[in-house]
Amino acid sequence: MQKKLYNKNVVIAGLIILAVLATFPFWYNHGKAAPAPKPELTEKAKAAKECIRSTAYMKTEHMQLLDAWRDTVVRDGIRTYVNEVGKEFDMSLSNTCLDCHSNKEKFCDVCHDYASVDPYCWDCHIENPKENE
Repeated sequence: MQKKLYNKNVVIAGLIILAVLATFPFWYNHGKAAPAPKPELTEKAKAAKECIRSTAYMKTEHMQLLDAWRDTVVRDGIRTYVNEVGKEFDMSLSNTCLDCHSNKEKFCDVCHDYASVDPYCWDCHIENPKENE
């Protein structure tokens, strides 16, 4: 004996409404993302014309690089980083990275705010180490 489904049309309409409401934010905002910010370089960074790695690499992998530096310095006591072209750098956020990228608000914060990330770098590192020397 088969059971009869009562109010089939109401159930189907309810499922359609639920699907529309659940997917609304995705299709409503499709193609409306804000453009990625362009961090401002300091004059020193512009004059250097090179970073420790390529710009594309640093945009996507800088956090992994900084984490690896932290682990290498703290655990192994190695403080020198050699990049892919053989140039040596001190493994230091404060003294290497912030030497050229010293304006945290205009360089770091614009991208981190755009991506809604809150890095813990600043829990230990001061923002402008050269000012405190």
